[in-house]
Amino acid sequence: MIRLLLAEDQGMMRGALALLLGLEHDIEVVAQAGTVAETVETAVRVRPDVALLDIQMPDGNGLDAAAVLREKLPGCRVLILTTFGRPGYLRRAMEAGAAGFLVKDGPVEELAAAIRRVLAGERVIDPALAAAALSTGPNPLTEREQHVLAAAVGGATIADIAARLHLSESTVRNYLSAAIGKTGTRNRIEAAHSAQANGWI
Repeated sequence: MIRLLLAEDQGMMRGALALLLGLEHDIEVVAQAGTVAETVETAVRVRPDVALLDIQMPDGNGLDAAAVLREKLPGCRVLILTTFGRPGYLRRAMEAGAAGFLVKDGPVEELAAAIRRVLAGERVIDPALAAAALSTGPNPLTEREQHVLAAAVGGATIADIAARLHLSESTVRNYLSAAIGKTGTRNRIEAAHSAQANGWI
């Protein structure tokens, strides 16, 4: 039996996935989690063969969890399942050590097959997303620019961003200016939206 950890923040979706995957003859859902912290803690305790992780979680994202699991449980294969088919997410997932990346609109049989394939050592990537990632190119933003743009989401002021990230306002302006230039946008709000749409933040 394939021992599966399922991490999804929406309880109804998590329950439905657990039920459907549990019907497979060779898959056993041994644990479920709704946050990054719970995912890591549970995975270390139950030691699953495969961790199926959602990207969006209340205390972070599945990409963060994937990186921690690679370090703490190198034998556990990670498969990212997301609503958001963004090219930057795919790149970040691969960098975090994920073995697969699928979008949630596929059939459950395809998901079950992907779980088996990643456990067998294969990489499983949504073909349309792989093509988009190749055409988009790598993330042009530095880590600091990503942090500053992420803090700008929702229309935060320069002062708010500076306080949140413990930077001077002039430093924040410099990072935002660089990010605006690299994303080809007109202001920090557009730059943040562009970075989100591409999965860079």
